[in-house]
Amino acid sequence: MSIFSIHGEQTAPEASRPILEGAKAKYGFLPNLLGGLASSPAALEAYVTLSDLFDKSSLTPAERQVVILATSAENGCEYCVAAHSTVAAMLKVADDVIEAVRDGRPINDERLEALRNFTETVVRKRGWADEDDVQAFLAAGFDRAQVLEIVLGVAFKTLSNYANHLIATPVDAAFAPRAWTARKAG
Repeated sequence: MSIFSIHGEQTAPEASRPILEGAKAKYGFLPNLLGGLASSPAALEAYVTLSDLFDKSSLTPAERQVVILATSAENGCEYCVAAHSTVAAMLKVADDVIEAVRDGRPINDERLEALRNFTETVVRKRGWADEDDVQAFLAAGFDRAQVLEIVLGVAFKTLSNYANHLIATPVDAAFAPRAWTARKAG
């Protein structure tokens, strides 16, 4: 049982309401993640700001979704994996790519596999990727700026992953067809 509420535009703290209204206008509904984050206007604003900044990175929309899905799967966030599996499909990311990341399997596309692998390495090693990890990522055609953009993506998704764990955010009906169960360690 969570001590958190999933707020709507009327129940959220005043400072969160404009952000929630903007999200509802953008998505056509208010995702439960945002309703949960609304308890802290600062956390909600941080999430939306990091999302906007990650969208400005040099990574393609498909590459950004690989980073988001890999981070969320590695962190065991069932909400974010379901949500971003849906978003990735809407962005025309191939189903085999989405399923590979969800299942923790290699992606057939070498560049996307290098991206998935490096992202998971950054998450697992808490940023302490070694030189071989970085060089393998760069050898796949990425650049130094994109190394840091992966860190941005990981930070963005870790915020929502951890918040979802604490809030026990229910998966929205819009994302339910892409529901996912976290892999259990060991």
